[in-house]
Amino acid sequence: MSQPFTLKTHIALGVVPTHLGFIAGLVPDSNGCLPREADGRTAVVAEMDRICSLSPVRPTCVQVSLFPGTGEADIAELVTGLKALNLEVHLIMMVGGANPMNPADEDAVLAQLVPSLKAAIAHGAVTVGSTSIEEWMNGPVDMNLDAAIAQNVKLHVRAVKETGLLDSNITSWHIEFLRPGEFKTFTNIKRGAAFIKAINKELGRDYFKLLIDSAHMGDSGLSIEENQGLIAELAAANHMGIFHASAKTTRGCLSTDDGWIGATLLAAAKTGKLETVFVEAFRHDDPALQPLRDLEPGHGIDTTDGRSYTQVIIDGLVDVGHRLNNLKARGIL
Repeated sequence: MSQPFTLKTHIALGVVPTHLGFIAGLVPDSNGCLPREADGRTAVVAEMDRICSLSPVRPTCVQVSLFPGTGEADIAELVTGLKALNLEVHLIMMVGGANPMNPADEDAVLAQLVPSLKAAIAHGAVTVGSTSIEEWMNGPVDMNLDAAIAQNVKLHVRAVKETGLLDSNITSWHIEFLRPGEFKTFTNIKRGAAFIKAINKELGRDYFKLLIDSAHMGDSGLSIEENQGLIAELAAANHMGIFHASAKTTRGCLSTDDGWIGATLLAAAKTGKLETVFVEAFRHDDPALQPLRDLEPGHGIDTTDGRSYTQVIIDGLVDVGHRLNNLKARGIL
């Protein structure tokens, strides 16, 4: 076990608890009830309590997926339980079964986004995030980028206006691009940044940010050097968002990242705009991610080396915590 240590930087360090598994930990049942453990607590609160108790470096924040149809009482209990652990809560708006790039699906996407955004406002989320620029694993083949951006701007501006988001305490909306195959159009920083630039121009302020995930960068087809340059450009425009420390291809233990986390985290730190880093991993056998394993067999590799997924995440927090402290020691943060 690593010796306990504290963060020496201003950077918030947290967890995206996808390692619980979507069905087992995150997706509500048909009655809107979240998964729970034997003691009655929601799975996410129970897991974050374990991590906070056991990790040598204590996380300060958490970013949780919020699915449409989750009951109001369960959302309130989830957020209250996480805040009781002294964690800042960030919420990810989940959308499925509709394509944000298709004008015919605009109302269907909004019907999922708007209630979740209103819940995020009501329960005091710090930020919101989403992959709501394209339908996961089901988008058209590389849609015309300009048309995709235009429709997404229209849809997301409506969501902002219909929820009063700009007048809320939510500081920003972080949009995440995904790897080729998961998405077909918004598959790298350059393409994602084009949407962020367009919607912020329409809103007249830099409210939307592009979430930069080391795994998606690593699988995007662009080199480390290209991604580092694009991170610098994104930050210079005040459009760089939350950083996800996650391993490319396997999405498991951070030891499988082949250098991408260190290189891209360094680039983000150098900009002076880095604020929040989340450690993220997925279960190699999560039933909900079978389509991703079919796309990329490497996603199905067990990288735990005999550990629980709780320990995999704790090891990730220790790794990233030391990276942040050493970036501070070197004068980069």
